[in-house]
Parts: sequence; structure tokens; C-alpha cells
Amino acid sequence: MLQKFNFFIQKWMAVLTPLSLVLGVFLEDVGGCLLFLVPWLFAFMTFSSSLSMKLSDIKVFTKYHKTILFSIAFLHILMPIWAYFLSIIVFDDHLLTIGYVLSVAVPTGVTSVIWVNMCKGHIPLSLSIVLIDTLLSPIIMPYLLHIIVGESIAIDTTSIIIDLVWMIVLPSIVGIALNELSKGSIQNTLGKYLAPFSKLSLFGVIMINSSAVAPFLKDINWELFGVIFFVLILSISGYTFAMLLGRFIWKDTSILTTFVFIGGMRNIAVGVIVATTYFPAKVAMPVVFGMLFQQVLASLFSKVIQKKQLKNDDQLEI
Repeated sequence: MLQKFNFFIQKWMAVLTPLSLVLGVFLEDVGGCLLFLVPWLFAFMTFSSSLSMKLSDIKVFTKYHKTILFSIAFLHILMPIWAYFLSIIVFDDHLLTIGYVLSVAVPTGVTSVIWVNMCKGHIPLSLSIVLIDTLLSPIIMPYLLHIIVGESIAIDTTSIIIDLVWMIVLPSIVGIALNELSKGSIQNTLGKYLAPFSKLSLFGVIMINSSAVAPFLKDINWELFGVIFFVLILSISGYTFAMLLGRFIWKDTSILTTFVFIGGMRNIAVGVIVATTYFPAKVAMPVVFGMLFQQVLASLFSKVIQKKQLKNDDQLEI
């Protein structure tokens, strides 16, 4: 029963995610009262996702170290620079600039592994990148934010690091340790039962945190449309740049597939938490709206990748 429910949620992620955002806006007062639950929900999500990870995933680094390092550079150097310069050209608003940079500076999304698996990508490589990038996030994210924010807004970098360790690193270590101790069996005995609740937790995080941007959404204006449209452009560019660079660098379709989803997906939920906790509400706008397009774009680019794979298969047969 739970597995069928999990499959249903996974199938309709692209619809349920924006629905959670809209629901959070309408339940603004309720969401505001539930903010204390967000770190706990996110820690649970991280723990549940980490039950499928192993220490051996890090060993892939020795074989694909250049690919992993390039992926991390793409995620935390190339895309933030692109987001920064594009946002200062389009918007004359430092808060929105911080929001756009934060939306692409967060770790790659764990759900990217699902799409990599569906599109016959390199599963061990994707797990390795997700794991390494996640563990590095308490170091990378505060440093990037410190550079972008400058002196205009004071942020408590130490608190951000502590929160990221609590929400990401510690649950990941516990999940990996349990997987190792059970020799991989815990994913089937416990992980599959936690999976639907993990997705429900994601919807809960989106709903609760979207209440923070509710005042901006209630005042429909051209700036709001501009912010949403620019989020779409930035989201598309992540997948597109990853695909173009991947085709140029790697001939192996499985690595290309992995890089596209690693480069396009983001752990938006942690970005929303950081934005709503440490910055004015306006910073959260670009981050929250990123949830509207991520799964839909993953679905579209999966079709592009699958067509390329079919074309390669036909050429091999010839």
C-alpha cells in the first residue's frame, strides 16, 4: 500500500510541488505557526534519502575525480556567477540578486538520482556527487553567501553552518552508517516505508516556507511576473548548459545523462530554509519559485536525453 502511494506521489511530483506552494500561500497564518517543524522535516528527508548511500559511493571519486570536481565547480561557481550577473542586469534589487544566487548555490537535489536512474545514467557517479556535494554544503554555501551579500546585509555565518550540519550532514552520516551496518538491507526494510513520508515532508516544507512569500504573491504586479519568468530562464539554463557542456566533454552517454540532472536539479528546500531564516522575505521569492519548474523541466529534458540514447543505439546497430 505504501509503495503504491509512493509511486503515485513520485508520478505527480510536478503537479503536487507547485500545489503545495499555492496551498502555503492561502494558509499563510497556519504556515507561520509551523515554521519550527521545518528543520526537523528536512533532517528527516535527508536521513531517508541517505539510507540508499554507501561509503563506497565516495570511492567512485578515485575513478571519476575530474568529473565530480567539474560538477561541483559547475554547481557552485559557474551557475552562481551566471545567476549573479544576469540578475544585476535584469533587476536593480540586491535582495533579489541574493535570492537568485542562493537558488543555484544550494547542493544538487537528491531527487536527481531518481531521474538519472530512469534515464539510464551512471547511478554510482550520481550518488557520489550528491553525497560529496551535500557534505561540502556547510562550507560552500556560507562562503558564497558571504561574498554575494557583502556588507549590505549582516548574516550569521556560524548559525548557517550549524543549521546545515544539523539538517544535512548529521542525518546523512546516520543514514550511511545504518546502511553500512545493515549491509544495504535497511533500504528495503526501512527505506521503502519512509520514502512516501519523505516526499510528504518535502511538500510540508514547501507549504510552510511559501507562507513567508505570501505577501508578495498577493500583490500581483509586473515585478512578480518578471521574477517568476527569470526563475524559469535560470532553471532552463542550468539543464541546457549542463547538456551542452556534457556533450562537449564526455562521449559516454551515461555520464552526460548524470551531469544534466546533477546540474539542473537543486535541493531547493534547504535554500528556502536559509532564505527565510537569515534574510528578508523578498530573498526567498526566487528560491521558492524554483520549485515550480524543477520537476517539470527534469521531465522535459529526460525526453531529450532518451531520444539521444535511441539515436545512439540506432547508430551502433548500423
